[in-house]
Amino acid sequence: MKRIIYSKFDKSAISELPRVTFPGEIVTVTSEEEAEKAVEELLHQPILGVDTETRPVFHKGQHHLVALLQVSGRDKCYLFRLNKMGVPSCIIHLLEDTTVPKIGLSLGDDMNMLHHRVKFSPGRFIDLQKMVSDFGIKDLSLQKLYANIFHERISKREQLSNWESDQLNPKQQLYAATDAWTCINLYETLTELRQTGDYELVKTDEEDQHV
Repeated sequence: MKRIIYSKFDKSAISELPRVTFPGEIVTVTSEEEAEKAVEELLHQPILGVDTETRPVFHKGQHHLVALLQVSGRDKCYLFRLNKMGVPSCIIHLLEDTTVPKIGLSLGDDMNMLHHRVKFSPGRFIDLQKMVSDFGIKDLSLQKLYANIFHERISKREQLSNWESDQLNPKQQLYAATDAWTCINLYETLTELRQTGDYELVKTDEEDQHV
């Protein structure tokens, strides 16, 4: 049976879907020494999911530098706390690496935020937003894309929490890891669907969306 995907997924239906969370190990990194070990391990992975988090702005004129870089393999995610350690050379090496594919969503925004902290030349990054357009999917958010492809819900409850807190709480850690890890799942499934053609696109509009 072909997988049904929608040009636009009904946002109101997302809350009814089962929640998906990262099932693996989460490691918080706060020092250059820890970062070097993490990067070495990550660069031996076949594929990585990436995302960033920044402390939210609630008042006009405020600005915060990116606080967190999360990089996940299939079963282990590292949370690099850039607000505590800056961007050591090993992380620049990771960002500039051209061997391991790094999957993200709206990567232009992430790269711009990271460039405010350090200058680097992005290596092998693949943006899911560009990929889904080939399928006729118009959704651009990670939550809607994941619901569309997997019929599972990514919780966004922690998105506007304080990413510069002294300690990230377990909910923040799980949120950050899930965002990075689900990018891998989307990329691998979309790649398979593109190769097999085993899907059917249902075109919807704002007045006629369904699950």
